[in-house]
Amino acid sequence: MTNPVIVVHYHELWLKGGNRRFFLGKLHTALRQSLQGIPVERIEQPGDRYIVRLGDGAPLEEAVKRLERIPGVAYYAVARPVARAIEDLCTAAWDEIQGLEFKSFAVRAKRSDKSFPPTSMEIEKIVGRFLLDRFRAAGREVRVQLKDPAVTCHIEVTPGPLLVYARKIPGIGGLPANTAGRITCLLSGGFDSAVAAYQMMKRGAHLSFVHFYGTGARPGESSLHIASGLARVLTPYQFQAKLYRVPFEAIQREIVRAAPEGVRILLYRRMMLRIAEAFARRDRSLALLTGDSLAQVASQTLRNLAAVDAVARMPVFRPLIGTDKVDILATAKKIGTYEISSEPFHDCCPVFMPRSPELSASPEELDRAEANLDVPGLVMQGARGATLEKFVFAGGRVEASEPQAVVPVDDSRAALA
Repeated sequence: MTNPVIVVHYHELWLKGGNRRFFLGKLHTALRQSLQGIPVERIEQPGDRYIVRLGDGAPLEEAVKRLERIPGVAYYAVARPVARAIEDLCTAAWDEIQGLEFKSFAVRAKRSDKSFPPTSMEIEKIVGRFLLDRFRAAGREVRVQLKDPAVTCHIEVTPGPLLVYARKIPGIGGLPANTAGRITCLLSGGFDSAVAAYQMMKRGAHLSFVHFYGTGARPGESSLHIASGLARVLTPYQFQAKLYRVPFEAIQREIVRAAPEGVRILLYRRMMLRIAEAFARRDRSLALLTGDSLAQVASQTLRNLAAVDAVARMPVFRPLIGTDKVDILATAKKIGTYEISSEPFHDCCPVFMPRSPELSASPEELDRAEANLDVPGLVMQGARGATLEKFVFAGGRVEASEPQAVVPVDDSRAALA
């Protein structure tokens, strides 16, 4: 039994009661899709874990790397498959941990196959005594410590081989992809919205992205390549993604022409919500998503957020609302979006920035500021000017389509107001 075996554990899915089968089926699908292109003999589910039996020539490092981006996985481990004999089990446990540096250890056994004669407690005692004797014979000062040991040797008794491992790799947790409905995310080029998207994909939501960009940037500074790069990094968490690219500068100029200076940014954001909502209805999304963090900038004060949201007909989710920038940047580094968002680009929001932005607007104030604007017409202008880029993760790679014009959305100007 030389082929590697990966043990995959989940946690939160056990809370799903009668719906557990649905969530476990989605996790099984995610494992299969993520490992596409890697030789896999089979994926089994003995008890409360999945076991991935890799085939001949399977690249173990690549398989482990892909498991890092599967929502719903609590932790996983590369295990040694062992013949069903207690002597072989003891030897494999020694091979697994003898090269590690530690002062205390414990053995933990789980049996999904009760036909293996020793009980879990008996396995722990037999293997633990064997390891302790071997360490003492080797002159190492190691002791058994059942509570908070430095190293735990895990043994899992399955209907097939016994599995032994000592190093657990944390997964991202949460719920499997495509189990919580559709959400449309307003994706800027910055750090926050990509992290917000990741947080919601961890909860099983399937996201489409809408990016608003300006024109007139210097070569290489357009935000379009930033948005595409972020969508490319995020796609493996859900396997497919859409990115709507909306030219916004002409709409901004119209807002600047007709509205008071102090509320420009807030009117930009209201217009973005309306346009994103048009695409959300097209994709049957049930909510919008932004990367706002409370009071991080002037437009994100509590009153301003409420005034902007007043035009939305869908719920607006803000998973980062109570998160500080240090934590947001740490997550961006972890998921691989930090470097992309750090690149220089032309952000459309600061264009025509007011000298003294409003900190405490009301919905009524913003309604009055929009009185001279053709709001439905501007929403339709943004929606009809958009292009669509599609991303697919398969075989360990993300492929992107050439941007195409968007099929016209609902022509009802009243519906887009």
